[in-house]
Amino acid sequence: MKHQNISHFRDIHLHAATVQQWSQDYSQLSAGSSESSLMQLSTEHCHMFLEQINQRVVQNGVAPRERMCFAVPINVPGSVRMQGRDVDDSSLFFLNGGEEFMFHMPTGMQLLSVTFERETFEQALAQTPSAKEIGVLLRQPVIRVSHKRFAAARRRLLSMFSQAMTSEAPGGVWEPALEQAMLDELLQLMIDPACDKQQRSPSSTRSFIVEKCHRLVAAQMLSAPSVIDLCERLQVSRRTLQNSFHAVAETTPLKYLRSVRLNGVRRTLMTTRAAQLSIGDAAAQWGFYHLSHFAAEYFELFAELPSQTTRAAIPG
Repeated sequence: MKHQNISHFRDIHLHAATVQQWSQDYSQLSAGSSESSLMQLSTEHCHMFLEQINQRVVQNGVAPRERMCFAVPINVPGSVRMQGRDVDDSSLFFLNGGEEFMFHMPTGMQLLSVTFERETFEQALAQTPSAKEIGVLLRQPVIRVSHKRFAAARRRLLSMFSQAMTSEAPGGVWEPALEQAMLDELLQLMIDPACDKQQRSPSSTRSFIVEKCHRLVAAQMLSAPSVIDLCERLQVSRRTLQNSFHAVAETTPLKYLRSVRLNGVRRTLMTTRAAQLSIGDAAAQWGFYHLSHFAAEYFELFAELPSQTTRAAIPG
């Protein structure tokens, strides 16, 4: 049976928590009020969503288990990294169910995600003449395909998604055809002779540095490492660190890592009640001990004071 909804948000954490089946956090990196849209459609064997966010965001989490997860960038308006790989406007994203991921999404990017039950996808794959080659290709999180074919497939996928979202016919009538059409479009992209079946896209050193720093700061909440500490831990120069963050996230290490911690405070506030945890204690959990400085930095990033953040809006 079809389940669909269209949501608009003024907070990326509520947006992230509303995406069905996905266990993930979004962290806002660019400054200003957040505005985003999320359209979701679930059928018997597939879940699809179309999202767009007006801020630069880093997404990290775990892909839904027992699923095969694809995503199609609708536009690529800035620097994009998926699992440390550079992305262009003819790249298909892929994650295996249960796989950890980190995705750097630029301001204004629109993304269509299509996730199949593993059994459904593997049955369809087994019927293609290039099943073994595609299996090898699916070891890559970023698959570069024919630019011309990708543009056409993107239009068709968007059209099918939009029609399904607005259809008033009973889901049982068209759901199997939609699922099969989505599968066919994605498989055809990878079967196409113009798609290199042996391609390898290693993670860049710069992306590795940024992701390692992100995880270290998130893990060491109370005593966040400084930029100098991170340089020593990763055995890289300050210039290398600076260049890495500029290339991957279009910002400085200091701003990026402070934003990750500020987003951590915001998630904490939104999953607790004021009677449970004060703003000061929530800030201290993420290494902010000077409340006036913290409030100013929080306001600069989110365009609201910590006291204006809605408490316990997300299930803890």
